[in-house]
Amino acid sequence: MWYIIFAVLTIVSLYGLFLLFKKAGKQGWEAIVPFYREYVMAQLVGRPTWWVILLIVPIVNIFVFYGFYLDFIKAFGKRRFWENAAAVLVPFIVLPMWALDSTVKYLGQPNTEEFKKKYPYKKSVGREWADAIIFATVAASLIRGFLIEAYMIPTGSMERSLLVGDFLFVSKLNYGPRIPNTPIAFPFAHHTMPITGGKAYSELIEIPYKRLPGFEKIERNDVVVFNFPMEADAPYNRPVDKRENYIKRAVGAPGDVVEMQNGNLIVNGQPGYDSNDVQKAYIVFTDQNGLSPQILKDKRFEYNQQYDENGNVVYILYVTEEEIKEVEKWSNVQKVIMSDNPNPAFPKSDLYNWNFHNFGPLKVPAKGDVVELTDLSLPIYERLITVYEGNTLEKRDDGIYVNGVKSDNYTIKMDYYWMMGDNRDNSLDSRDFGFVPEDHIVGKALFTWLSWDADGSFLSKIRWNRFFRGIH
Repeated sequence: MWYIIFAVLTIVSLYGLFLLFKKAGKQGWEAIVPFYREYVMAQLVGRPTWWVILLIVPIVNIFVFYGFYLDFIKAFGKRRFWENAAAVLVPFIVLPMWALDSTVKYLGQPNTEEFKKKYPYKKSVGREWADAIIFATVAASLIRGFLIEAYMIPTGSMERSLLVGDFLFVSKLNYGPRIPNTPIAFPFAHHTMPITGGKAYSELIEIPYKRLPGFEKIERNDVVVFNFPMEADAPYNRPVDKRENYIKRAVGAPGDVVEMQNGNLIVNGQPGYDSNDVQKAYIVFTDQNGLSPQILKDKRFEYNQQYDENGNVVYILYVTEEEIKEVEKWSNVQKVIMSDNPNPAFPKSDLYNWNFHNFGPLKVPAKGDVVELTDLSLPIYERLITVYEGNTLEKRDDGIYVNGVKSDNYTIKMDYYWMMGDNRDNSLDSRDFGFVPEDHIVGKALFTWLSWDADGSFLSKIRWNRFFRGIH
């Protein structure tokens, strides 16, 4: 329904622009032709006509268009703040109104000295501040939404590749920026209003998933920020672009076959991503003295304590292979074994005896794949078909029905990814929630620009060696 409303309002706005072009001595049809319209506007307002070329540059084109548009409004004497705001927010009202008002006339090019002398206008201090604040807000929102966004690592799921307290930049351009699903939102807030709480966005207008062209596709093992897919469920039910941001490594691309064998990642039959920064869980048995809490803190080792049947302390350390070799040499360490991870893995069905250390093989769905719908495959694809791709699915006595039609197969509509943390045994990732759809992809992690160690003291709180460090 809102598509029809939007189309009607656009036509009314263009009608007003059509009449204003005629008032300026131009042909009305010139107001309807994109790019040529801006070329004519540049002539009417005294701007360089070559600026029209900038309309093909994403983000920049927004500023160029509104520069032409607001200068065009000024050429008719509409220079007050409310007039500029109305021209942007409700053009379907003010453009026809001004066009039909016989007292509103084209006054000439507003950016010439002659115009400024003939029609002097001085902004108030309040107007100067309002213009500056609005410009800064709009510019920052566009940059954050379409170009690059700052992000902080809140948990240790990517240790030691990314540390808690790392501040990094995430590029929206690499994979292509998404058009916001909920364009009406409070600036700089993600989903919750600061201080007051409550929703920071309105669902009055919801735009279907659309992504602008990017520089590259997601490559296997890229570090990717994405929206947490489980927030499609109650109690949140947030739109995709307002779900929490997660950061993991895309260890499986569309069409890849992923599996875990005894805690080792296998992709397409070959060892998957591994590095010296990958952490795993190790069980450390010690003498009665145990491990020094201060040493564990100094080493920044993540750990838990448990007790064996004899009441002795047993440590679970989440560390790299190099670090566990160091621990094995400590005098009070008696034995070290790799921990298993029995947490049930996706799809968490009785039909699959899978856990975080042993699952698969499982193919990551790609757009256009045709998958069979059977009792065995349904646990894997049910959420994809219903939640992510918006279909109804029902299992009846005589078969499986998709959107009320009996079906023995389904064609995948989007690409999907398999995301895992480098902290393999302490990460909430695809092993828990399954595939991540392409419409949940936020951007590519580029580099850390600051790193803050909460356990450090004074200047040691800043990890200087992580400044402007690339993410690989």
